[in-house]
This record gives sequence, structure tokens and C-alpha cells, in this order.
Amino acid sequence: MKERLTHFDASGAARMVDVAAKPETQRTARAAGQVRMQPETLGLATSGDAKKGNVSAVAEIAGIMAAKRTDELIPLCHSLALSEVAVAIEPNQQLPGFSVVSTVKSFGRTGVEMEALTAVAIACLTIYDMLKAVDRDISIERVRVLEKTGGASGDYRRAE
Repeated sequence: MKERLTHFDASGAARMVDVAAKPETQRTARAAGQVRMQPETLGLATSGDAKKGNVSAVAEIAGIMAAKRTDELIPLCHSLALSEVAVAIEPNQQLPGFSVVSTVKSFGRTGVEMEALTAVAIACLTIYDMLKAVDRDISIERVRVLEKTGGASGDYRRAE
């Protein structure tokens, strides 16, 4: 089976996909990522003593704001009316670091995977920004779609 990339026309030029003929359905997507750091950095971040404030709270708001502006960041994304964006950030001692999960919902003609991924990526970058002064070895890892529902292509759930 030969797949066709939808963001290119027959001549290979980039294009925004025309979704006008697609039916509106409830769309959801969940994405996740993680921020790995030194145990001492995680302790500082979770103690509430980080110089720039509550790391998780600031990063959650940054992720929500980013999801709402995905079409401004990713050139061929559609502007979407999002009905819900949630970002959850939890300390993870096993990493050590933070686990980040976003959930995005919309009722429309195209999926919200890019919005969910953008929320996670920006939340992770915000955590990095807030803690980089004490730990230059922080890494952002495993940003990925966990699941999506709605649309003609059907539901998807990552097998992990």
C-alpha cells in the first residue's frame, strides 16, 4: 500500500489540507513527554523553592497557551476551536524528573494531535527554562501521541 503525504500537492508543493468536505466529529488527543534532570534539581522544583516560582503550575499554563496557538507555530496546521485543553505535570522519582501529559478536545473537521503535542513540548521547554540555571544536563524526552479519537481514520492508541 502506497501512502500519500497529505501536505503536498501533485507537483510536490506544500499545501494546507482542505477539510471542508469532512464531517464534524468529536476529536480528542492525548500526548505525553518527560523532562529528565538530576535528583537534586527535581527536589528543588518540587520543594517550591525554584527561583522563578511554581515550576509545574507555570509549565501547565504555558502548555495550555501553546495548544491554543499551534496554528501560529506549525505552518500548515488549521486554526481550531478547542473545547478543552488540560496539561498534567507530575514529579517522577524514577526518571528523575517530570512526566507531562496533555489532553485536547475539539468538535471539528480535523484532529487535535498537533495541539496535544505542542502543549507537551512547550510545557517541557518551560520546565527546562525554569530550572536550567541549576542543571544544564536537563533533557526533554519521549514526546509522543498516546491516543486519538474521532475522524475518518478511526481511533489510535499507542502500544507501550
